[in-house]
Amino acid sequence: MDPMKAQQLAAELEVEMMADMYNRMTNACHRKCVPPHYKEAELSKGEAVCLDRCVAKYLDLHERLGRKLTELSNWTMAAVITEDNVYREAELQAVPPADGAEGLQPAGPDGNIQGQVEEFLGPHPDYDEEEEERKYYRRKRLGVVKNVVGASFGGMIIYSVYMGLLQMQLILHYDETYREVKYGSLGLTDIDNKMLMGINVTPIVGLLYTPVLIRFLGTKWMMFLASGIYALFVSTNYWERYYTLVPSAVAIGVAIVPLWASLGNYITRMAQQYYEYVNYKEEHVQEQKRVPKGACHQYVIIFQSVFYIIFHLSFVFAEFPMILFLNVFLSDYKHTLYNVKQCGANGRRIIEGFNKTVLQHLPRSTFLIEVESVLMGAAFISMIIFLAVCGAAYRPTEEIDLRSIGWGNIFQMPFKHLRDYRLRMLCPFFIYSGFEVLFAIQGLILSYGVCALGMEKLWLLVMVYGLSSSICSSLSMALLQQRLPRQVVLLGGAAVHLVLLVVLMCWSSSPRRPDQLPQLLVLVALWGLGTALNKTGLSSLLGMFYEDKERLDFVFTIYHWWQAIAIFIVYLWSALPMRAKLAIMLVTLLVAGLCYWQMERRLAKKIPYRLPRIPRPRHKVKGYRYLEEENSDESDTDKSDVEGEEDEDRQSEEEQERDAGSQGSDSPGRDRGAARGRRRRRDNAAYEQAGEQEDYVQAM
Repeated sequence: MDPMKAQQLAAELEVEMMADMYNRMTNACHRKCVPPHYKEAELSKGEAVCLDRCVAKYLDLHERLGRKLTELSNWTMAAVITEDNVYREAELQAVPPADGAEGLQPAGPDGNIQGQVEEFLGPHPDYDEEEEERKYYRRKRLGVVKNVVGASFGGMIIYSVYMGLLQMQLILHYDETYREVKYGSLGLTDIDNKMLMGINVTPIVGLLYTPVLIRFLGTKWMMFLASGIYALFVSTNYWERYYTLVPSAVAIGVAIVPLWASLGNYITRMAQQYYEYVNYKEEHVQEQKRVPKGACHQYVIIFQSVFYIIFHLSFVFAEFPMILFLNVFLSDYKHTLYNVKQCGANGRRIIEGFNKTVLQHLPRSTFLIEVESVLMGAAFISMIIFLAVCGAAYRPTEEIDLRSIGWGNIFQMPFKHLRDYRLRMLCPFFIYSGFEVLFAIQGLILSYGVCALGMEKLWLLVMVYGLSSSICSSLSMALLQQRLPRQVVLLGGAAVHLVLLVVLMCWSSSPRRPDQLPQLLVLVALWGLGTALNKTGLSSLLGMFYEDKERLDFVFTIYHWWQAIAIFIVYLWSALPMRAKLAIMLVTLLVAGLCYWQMERRLAKKIPYRLPRIPRPRHKVKGYRYLEEENSDESDTDKSDVEGEEDEDRQSEEEQERDAGSQGSDSPGRDRGAARGRRRRRDNAAYEQAGEQEDYVQAM
């Protein structure tokens, strides 16, 4: 082959490949980054970022392919030159080729450069596109399962560390000998009260900042940051001072609501992603449209159950410091309960008359440092799990759009979602959910259990409660049976607790009675059953009610904020008699059950509920430049007609408002109301044209 023709063929192939690459890149990036139902005339910031990355990957691949083809072309040209030299030598020597022999051809299926290119670019003979697609989405589903298990274990470990350390420190600080020896000269005798105040009081303002933090940092990074705050709390116990312990306790209070809201949001979002990866061939999944109502419910139930099965084991692992370290220093029940006269419903506070010295002898400081070092290591493991094991809950484009609705709107959205009667009528259940967990520890296990068995059996009662809650969390999967209504789990847990509260109102344990251990274990296990049904039922219900991924962080923020309010109330009522506490919980549970039943009746009657409209992202994009509205360099001639009409209407509204203000207080606001009406109609029309109009009132 003539070298000039070979170069011309290579150039033609390069042009053809460039055109093919451009067409493939355009189709693939458009299909991946731009939804087929256009919401607005210009690209959103998320879509532009996605296109940036997609084009960059294609260009990088084209550059690598060009280098490979250049090497291949050089090798082929060398082969062509060698072939030409062979023919010339043959002509000079006048040696005819053998019969049937062919001249040397360049390597390749067709004996030319085009054949080599086709061989290089063509599909592998064993390549099965459909099978590779199945394998790809199978890996995606396994990744989602990995994320759920990782988040569950991360939350379980960090909460085990927190509860184990807090329990150990409270027991040590309760002993007046230990407190006098260690803190007497430092003036830290009331450090526990200040720490508990920081932990229990700070979360009541969590509704104000939690959605902003989650959207600013992202769900995964919020979990990582919160676990880091818990690790900071552990580290401050190496140097116990007011300026270390109290700020870290306040930081724990700040992180409680964001951590739990992020975990609930994350698990629910993973269920939605798993549905997408299972049904990847469905049209609504490929076009990134809304999934059919109720399609993700079974995955929400399964993933929430798995989360609580793993998480409730935190009560078990939190007792390891007690079993392996502290239990050998505790005095027996005859000493600690010597002055206790009444337990359970007959008592006041937690355990009235409990001995101020609970330690036989003081532990050495080196032992405490070793235990705290182990807990610190576990906290770092939890941080690593959140960082390395858990993947992102949202795509980068989705996270950009979630943040771009405006921080003012993000701040207001939790309050606006309370317009929905479903959420309002679940608020009593949210409060009771906070009551019952703290009562299980402070009331049932301490006032009933430890008061009868002594401090040395505390670990057994807490571990039975944790195991019962973990095992019974799987019962919420009964909702997967289509014949069972969804009310079964939540009302079933409420019924169990209702019976137990009545029993605890009528029965009290007796001081120094180890023979009552079987009855107390049964009560604790049944309370764990109610806790499991309550937690899994509420989280699954929220995931089924609010299927829009844009609302999950707001809804779970409200849920866990009400729990924080309940924690604060429990902190305040510590001095009340036990029967008063039981009465408050009983009334709260009855109100919660009635409200929930009324909510289900409304939904059965198809009474519409109000949902606030999520604002559109506040940004404009031109090509690859991100032009914010307040910092745009586009000229007036570049604005669209709609934008021009909006500017004119805005100017006319301002003029009318100025005119109305100049006419005094007697001037009617008719013009101003008409301007608002025009603006509202224009906004509604824009949303309808974009296909993104979301009704304020939706029906089941």
